[in-house]
Amino acid sequence: MDFILGVALLIVFQLLGEITVILFALPVSGPVVGLVLLLVTLIIRGRVGKQLKAASTTLLGHLSLLFVPAGVGLMLHYQLLAKEWLAISVALVIGTVIMLVSTAAIMSLTTRLFSKGQPHEH
Repeated sequence: MDFILGVALLIVFQLLGEITVILFALPVSGPVVGLVLLLVTLIIRGRVGKQLKAASTTLLGHLSLLFVPAGVGLMLHYQLLAKEWLAISVALVIGTVIMLVSTAAIMSLTTRLFSKGQPHEH
């Protein structure tokens, strides 16, 4: 029963995210906004309930099943991938470089912000 209640809670937050995106015409997907709302709720609450923990643990245990549709899609569009391999490869490489640089910059910035006023350890 805890699993069902936890999944229902996740769906409610996804619905709240969808409603928020529609109401405010946000350029972000509803599930992402729902996850942010869930995160804020968990931070305010200070703990994860047993229902949400049961649902998330079970879903994470079966996470690999979520990659099956993507694999099927790749095989379904194999001819398109073979035709556009260069553009896809360039986009993947550039996207990866952008992600690495932005992650390093954000990590450096947050490290400097949170270490202000604290003695440096060597």
